[in-house]
Amino acid sequence: MTKTNKSTPAAAERILTEEEILKMDDKDYMNPAQMAFFKAKLQQLEKELLKNAGETTEHLRETVLVPDPADRATIEEEHALELRTRDRERKLLKKVQQSIAAIDANDYGWCEETGEPIGIPRLIARPTATLSLEAQQRRELKQKLYGD
Repeated sequence: MTKTNKSTPAAAERILTEEEILKMDDKDYMNPAQMAFFKAKLQQLEKELLKNAGETTEHLRETVLVPDPADRATIEEEHALELRTRDRERKLLKKVQQSIAAIDANDYGWCEETGEPIGIPRLIARPTATLSLEAQQRRELKQKLYGD
């Protein structure tokens, strides 16, 4: 299968379901309907991540002065955990935005290393994937053996 340069429709009539996308033939890989499906999925994820970031900001502004050191330590630990979670989400948001840009450039769904299709099941599970399963496994093995 070779990478084709198909443009996405300005407004798709209807976004397909995961089942409909999975039933499609391999020759339909990254057709306009699939691109619209993944763009909608990524935009929804982006919206959720931005909403969570806003809620965290509001939550951290609500400082409560607690005289008990144990309670204060608990609150500080909860804030630290929330900040770590948001930091991971911030990194994911960047990947989501890069994936949306790749859809707009018709580069989405193709392995960065090999140029082969990443695969619909993998993209449904991880819409920000940039490597095929085999390339990702090779990268992880290399990192395990040689470190970062």
